Amino acid sequence: MDLPTLWFCAIALLWLGYLFLEGFDFGVGMLGPVLARKESERRVLINTIGPVWDGNEVWLIVAGGAMFAAFPGWYASLLSTAYLPFLVLLLVLIGRGVAFEYRGKHDSARWRRSWDAVIVIASWTAPFVVGLVLSANVFGLPLDAGGDRVGGWWQIFTVPSVLGGLAVLGFSLLHGAVFLALKTEGGIRERAHRFAVRYGLVLLAPVVALVLLAQLTEGHAWTWVPLALVLVAGPAALARMAAWREGQAFALQGVALAAAVVTLFGALWPNVIPSTLDPAWSLSIAGTASSPYTLTVITWVAAFGMPAVLVYQGWTYWVFRKRIGTRHIPPVHTPA
Repeated sequence: MDLPTLWFCAIALLWLGYLFLEGFDFGVGMLGPVLARKESERRVLINTIGPVWDGNEVWLIVAGGAMFAAFPGWYASLLSTAYLPFLVLLLVLIGRGVAFEYRGKHDSARWRRSWDAVIVIASWTAPFVVGLVLSANVFGLPLDAGGDRVGGWWQIFTVPSVLGGLAVLGFSLLHGAVFLALKTEGGIRERAHRFAVRYGLVLLAPVVALVLLAQLTEGHAWTWVPLALVLVAGPAALARMAAWREGQAFALQGVALAAAVVTLFGALWPNVIPSTLDPAWSLSIAGTASSPYTLTVITWVAAFGMPAVLVYQGWTYWVFRKRIGTRHIPPVHTPA
């Protein structure tokens, strides 16, 4: 495998890591008003992701950095074409991070409700924007011969891209419910379990529709294999969830997501952004890749850096692996 193709696969893997890890903490934020009945339960929900949410966001930064280093042409065209959605994503991620840190700084119900609203709005907005942009990237953008967008910023809103936004939104909501059932106890666990079992098929439907559309329009013969895995692993996760096997359901959701990402990026290959105006204007892996020297250098950096990051993040999840409930929540303590 040549280095450009290797880095194309690496970027797909980085987006997979972001969607899987950030997906469940987006889901936790979305489910706050649904599953939490009182302040102590809201604090339980936030504490399930408290030690890991900021580390999960690093995967987005690394994915963007890898695109910039390995495929500067891809990075330039995508970010300039979708600059407004990326700006919205940046703002809601900042607001969400501030809300996590600030909601407990003042002992006031109104203060906490305001920051909770920020968490909920940001948690609903961010996955939709991510899915919108990634799907637009896979199905194509109106690029001219120079890789520039033709038309206004609204050109990114197409049926496939909106479907992609709904797919990531639905997956994150289900993923968050399964995660909460895995990480909590008592009433929150029961409500999260009931939500996932009751609405799981509906929330997975956009994911299935998206990968089917990608396969039928842009797919290759071999991408039928990961698509079939999506169709098997998704329902299997819900079946294990119904049997109260939350850990197995969580793992199977990861398998379904990985298969979906392979299907989408497989349909995208050998391009990085197809042009909807003229296939000859599509940006290819070979045409947007950095020089061989640059790719060699970043490959060595990644070979030493990524294992360290994975070990550290894995250790974090291991340390905070146990279930929590309202009995673990101490009394409110805020600065005078």
